[in-house]
Formats: sequence, C-alpha cells, structure tokens
Amino acid sequence: MNYDNLTLHTDKYQINMMYAHWIHGTLNQKAVFEVFFRKLPFGNGYAVFAGLERIVEYVKSLNFDDEVIRFLKEQEEQYDPAFLEMLRQFRFNGNISSATEGTIVFPNEPLIRVEATIFEAQLLETALLNFMNFQTLIATKASRIRQVAPDDVLMEFGTRRAQEADAAIWGARAAYIAGFDATSNMRAGMLFGIPSKGTHAHAWVQANDSEEIAFERYAAALPNQVTLLVDTYDTLQSGVPNAIKIAKQMERQGKRMGGIRLDSGDLAYLSKAARSMLDDAGLPYVMIVASNDLDENIMFNLKAQGARIDSWGVGTQLITAADQPALGGVYKLVAREKEGELVPVIKISGNPEKVSTPGKKDVHRIISKETGRAIADYVTLEGETDVVEGQKLKLFDKVHPYIYKFVDNYETQPLLTPIFVDGKQVYELPTLDQIRKHHQQQLKLFWPENLRKLNPAEFSVNLSPKAYQLKMDLIHQYKS
Repeated sequence: MNYDNLTLHTDKYQINMMYAHWIHGTLNQKAVFEVFFRKLPFGNGYAVFAGLERIVEYVKSLNFDDEVIRFLKEQEEQYDPAFLEMLRQFRFNGNISSATEGTIVFPNEPLIRVEATIFEAQLLETALLNFMNFQTLIATKASRIRQVAPDDVLMEFGTRRAQEADAAIWGARAAYIAGFDATSNMRAGMLFGIPSKGTHAHAWVQANDSEEIAFERYAAALPNQVTLLVDTYDTLQSGVPNAIKIAKQMERQGKRMGGIRLDSGDLAYLSKAARSMLDDAGLPYVMIVASNDLDENIMFNLKAQGARIDSWGVGTQLITAADQPALGGVYKLVAREKEGELVPVIKISGNPEKVSTPGKKDVHRIISKETGRAIADYVTLEGETDVVEGQKLKLFDKVHPYIYKFVDNYETQPLLTPIFVDGKQVYELPTLDQIRKHHQQQLKLFWPENLRKLNPAEFSVNLSPKAYQLKMDLIHQYKS
C-alpha cells in the first residue's frame, strides 16, 4: 500500500460525479468553487487560516497510479475501463487562489477559490476541506490561548491524544503559526523546524530508588536542559524541596536549572507556594511550567487567581479542539460554464444561513487610513472596481439591509492570492517563521475588542450591492 499517495483522499461521491460527467461528456465544463465556513469556532471573534502548504503539496502530487487504478477496478460501480485509463493522465490544470496562512479570516467569505474543469475541481473538494478545516481550527484555538498568555512560553504537548499521526504533526504546525513557541513532537520539529521541548515523565521518578536520586541522575544526564517534574509523590513536601537541592548542586557545578513542572493539583496554589520556596532558596531564575488538561479558559482563570506560572504545556484540549472538534467549512459551486460563458449558480436551503452567495468573487480587507485598523471585509463580484479605486462604499447588514454606513479614506488588501495558474504553482510558499510574523502583523490590524476571548465585538463581512443583488435575483428566480 502506498500510504503517501493522497489522490484517493476523497469521498466516493466525488469519483462517482467525475464518472457521471465523463459519461455525459460534460467533464471539461468550466466551474468555480469557493471554500468558506459559516460560523466562527469557540465563540471566538476571528479564525486563523491554515492548511495551505498541505493543500499545495496535495495538488502537486495528484496521481492515479497503478495501485489506485486497481482499487477503482474493484468497486461495485464497475467504472468503464476507458474512464480508468483516462484517470492515469489526470493532472490539475486549473487555477487556485487562496488566503495566505496566518491570515485572520471570518465567516461567509471565500478563503479558497478553485477554477477548473468540473472534473478536476470535483476531485479536490474533500481533501481541501479536510486540510483547511482541521488546521484552521487548531490555529484558531492556539491563537485564543496565546491571547490569554501573551508573554508566557507556550508548548504544544498533544501528540498522544491527537487523532492519529498526521493530526499530531500538522496540529503542532498550526499551533506554531498562531504563536506557540515549541512542540513536544520530535517529528514535527524535524519536518517543520519547530523548536522541540520536553521534560521527563513520572515513570523516570518511579524507576529510581528515590525522587532525589531520580532528579540528580536526570540533571547529570542532561545538565543543559533540566526541568524536573515535582508532583510524583508530594509536590510541596517532597518534589520542590528535592528540586531545590538539585538546583543548588547545579549552581556549584556552574550550571542553572531551567524549571520545575506541575502536572496535577491546585495549580494556582501550588505555583504560588513553589515560587515562594524557589525565591526563598535564591532561585528566582527557575521557571514554573504547568500542564494537566489546560486550555484558554483554565489558563485565564489561573491568571485571575494570581498563579505564578511562566510556561504552559497545552495538550489534549488544543490538539483535539475539545470544545469544538470541527470547523464546518464547505466547498460550494458558485459558477458554471453554460454555452461558453460562466454563469452564477446558487444553492437554496430551508436554513437561511445555508443559502450560498452566487458568482465568482473576490475579498478585500478595508483598512482605515486614519487608524490603520481594519473596518470590514468586502466581498465583490469579479471585475468590480469601486473598492480597488477607493471610491465611497456602502456597507450594509445582509439580514437587515436598511442598516448601513458609508466609508471612504481607506486602503485595501486582497485576501485571495493566486496559488496555481493553469496548473502551475505561482506562489512561493513562505517559511514557517514568515507565516508566524504575518499572523502577528494581521492581529495588529484589529481592535482588541475584536480579538478578546469573551464576547468579542463582531467584525463585519459585507457583500457589495452588486453581489447582494445577484443573490436576491437568483433566489427570486428559483423561488418563482
């Protein structure tokens, strides 16, 4: 089995639709699909776009090899052999535009736009959503955690609780994009250049004759990276006093202990007590690391209680996005070729929030020249020039269009960047550190009220009047 070939990382109905287009001769019909999500995760005020690098590598490597073809031959649909032979020649030759990783994004705006034959575009749906949904979700969770601990060291500790190996490494990468400092996952460190950090487990202490001996032997083995786990037996009566003894031994050897780690109990009380003990022993430089099912809510409350924690190891709650384990991004057809022209199409639903916005679209971030802060995101039909030319814009509520305001004296940033043109990659993937810096710059575009953890102020995503009118026209057309 070739585990690395992701061509069939798709749902069967994608292959079945491709086959139906082939049967009916519509496989070369042009189509435009857009990726977006409808609702922000975690009750947050923003999301952090991630997953593009994985998408780029996936699109470049699409290949129906012999093993894949053999598998398709075995399916109960009994695909025509000529169809399977044609798949051997499959390459993506379309266009993809996307938000860049680390960008702050919002609901109901195109984050990825795929323009290709319906045959090509249909294949991409499942994988694009899988990569974008997961990594954007984890990056957003990580950014929330960074917001409550802006000056502390954050370490991603989630591998053993992640949903399998790929989730562990790509989740670690997503967390690093959004401001985490390190990961415990060595493979993620090797693949992506993320700093790796780790202490030791309770098993190390249990495997020695005493806690003090365990600490002493560990410090002797790794004198330049000593963080001791102090809660195996009794944190304040045993663990911290023994750690202090070892720290003093290290000082006599010209070394310094890095920290102690708390992994259970009342972290607020224990961290304050441990800090006092360390300071009284003349060890103000020894950091206190905390772990134990942490997330942004627990960390926020610990800080409110005056916890003396310098570094946080965040695992399960981050890597599984435990309070909301799926983003819910969708991939919708917005235009298709008809009689040689692209015509807009709409999906109408009994749930108003699921009614799609038709037509090939662009997204512009409107930034005030006076404050340097983002005012709104503005979704236009392709070819609209008002926003690019800096003309006065009418921003109105999509649900209550009588609520509106006008804006001028602004500049714009396009959110969608060309990634593939005619099947060729035209976008140079940035380094991970460049993506992190981009994310930090993005945060500066928004008011603190948009970024806060609790009850964030809503950031406005607006349709242009033309885009809104097209949507209304198609709704009325199909309803009538």
